[in-house]
Amino acid sequence: MLQCIFLLSDSGEVMLEKQLTGHWVDRAICSWFWDQSIAQGDSFKHLPVIASPTHYLFQVNREGVTFLACTQVEMPPLMAIEFLCRVADVLSEYLGGLNEDLIKDNFVIVYELLDEMIDNGFPLTTEPNILREMIAPPNIVSKVLSVVTGNTSNMSNTLPGATGSCVPWRKTDLKHSSNEVYVDLVEEMDATINRDGVLVKCEICGEVQVNSHLSGLPDLTLSFANTSILNDVRFHPCVRLRPWESNQILSFVPPDGQFKLMSYRIKKLKSTPIYVKPQITSDSGTCRISLLVGIRNDPGKAIDDINVQFQLPPRVLSADLTSNYGTVNILSNKTCTWSIGRMPKDKTPSMTGTLVLETGVERLHVFPTFLVGFKIMGVALSGLKIEKLDFKNLPTRPYKGFRALTRSGQYEVRS
Repeated sequence: MLQCIFLLSDSGEVMLEKQLTGHWVDRAICSWFWDQSIAQGDSFKHLPVIASPTHYLFQVNREGVTFLACTQVEMPPLMAIEFLCRVADVLSEYLGGLNEDLIKDNFVIVYELLDEMIDNGFPLTTEPNILREMIAPPNIVSKVLSVVTGNTSNMSNTLPGATGSCVPWRKTDLKHSSNEVYVDLVEEMDATINRDGVLVKCEICGEVQVNSHLSGLPDLTLSFANTSILNDVRFHPCVRLRPWESNQILSFVPPDGQFKLMSYRIKKLKSTPIYVKPQITSDSGTCRISLLVGIRNDPGKAIDDINVQFQLPPRVLSADLTSNYGTVNILSNKTCTWSIGRMPKDKTPSMTGTLVLETGVERLHVFPTFLVGFKIMGVALSGLKIEKLDFKNLPTRPYKGFRALTRSGQYEVRS
């Protein structure tokens, strides 16, 4: 049972406080948390569960906002962390992003959402589709009306019909002029390549995203061709666990609209679609840098939005960088970005240049880490494939579409 939720800015300011039970949690716990965060650095911010002298703390960080929950009783930590993640997702969807200004500008809606999402310390309604029926998302018209009428509440006067249903994530009596459902496989590749060019780590974190517009109460069955490669799967509450455990089939009654059906991880992949080869030499106060980017394993689709970003070392005064393809930009904070775009077929993109070191520094002792970005439409590099999607309880056969997308996550090349 959670007793209190705080929202902290990246400067440690308490932007929002929500007491959940009769037990009052003093705001001083936030001061203790922030003091520990400053003393221990980034490693403290990555701890999901923290034991303070008086409370157990759970934290989730999103885009500079820290969601902090407190309790003094024993409870499953994953429940608290999952709930905070769900709160962050709902606020991001409602507010069109997540930052300090958006939260301060929409205090009323944030409080109303928390009132509906948790009751007496226990999660209650966390499905975005149902929350939208109860609390209208903010827009220009609602803000103007609130100024004119003085009524700042976006709460609906009627209770959603689905709250008393056996499928509380779906509206009742849904009707669509055209029945259609789209399934997207969205994957992010995380990779680490050491200075010798050896692939140290390569894994994929993926999601099965569904956009459903089906009438009535449809029953869907989704199957994959090769589920043995999946690890750490997580499901939307609409998924029935028994069919998955016995036959690795997703059986579910979908919410209306967009939602994340499943997330997964695939570990220990052996190759990456592109290579990045840095070469850095330094002598007599000058450093020479050369960078090559090319296709290692052709995915069969075009590789788009390729970019390489790195931070100039602190002892570098200036840099002169040029490329034979794409554009190179150097920002005032010494961040260099090489934007390539789509991988060309007739040449290998390369970037070369010189770095001028500070006076008295003969050679470079700290070398940059290169962050690589890319996007591949139409293919899931993990090898996961959708086999079929079947429907029940629908009067007519709906239209169904499938797409795949792979993009880079934390893709690092060390030099």
